[in-house]
Amino acid sequence: MQIKAVLFDIDGTLVDSNDMHVLAWEEAFAGIGVSFDRQAIHDQIGKGTDNLVPALVPGLDEVALEKLGDAHGAIYKAKFLGEAKPFPGAHDLLAHAHGCGQQVVLASSASAAELEHYLDLLDARAIVAATTSSDDVEHTKPAPDIFATALGKLAGLDAGEVIVVGDTPYDIEAAGKCGIAAIGLRSGKFSDTVLREAGAVAIYDDAAALLAGYAGSPLGR
Repeated sequence: MQIKAVLFDIDGTLVDSNDMHVLAWEEAFAGIGVSFDRQAIHDQIGKGTDNLVPALVPGLDEVALEKLGDAHGAIYKAKFLGEAKPFPGAHDLLAHAHGCGQQVVLASSASAAELEHYLDLLDARAIVAATTSSDDVEHTKPAPDIFATALGKLAGLDAGEVIVVGDTPYDIEAAGKCGIAAIGLRSGKFSDTVLREAGAVAIYDDAAALLAGYAGSPLGR
């Protein structure tokens, strides 16, 4: 079946920000007197606050969880958001999909404010047909909500006509729960084994590699 829309994750997929989120979460956790190995935090990157925090600090009540998420967001915005850069080829990948007649959607666990920043950073406002952020859903990845909401914005398309491109197992799991195939990128620093076990139908090094192999990839077949 021809692919008519591509749902792109942002952090770690289009923008080199995963390590920055690790540092922001490390500082947020330090604020409540908790510390983790950075790899342990990285292994949860791709989830929103609602799923990331309970995986590392179980048992927090809703108020404490929200405060921790707000702290992370404030730290990331103040220290890292302005420093985050698109991966080489990220804009061109979006533009190529658009040029192939495919609808381009940004579907991220990031906040709406961060997503707005990334739209400009990627010079993607004229390319993107729709967006979905953590502000639009009750549960973030690996719950299906973000991709299900994005799919709902693509009138007339079913899951078989759509592919997700992401860098974490949580992108791939969330896509699978919606019946959507997913391509994994190594740019988020998750192993091939982890991405494959989550259900990735193909794996590429990064946005530039996917762009170079687009015609032969699941996006171009």
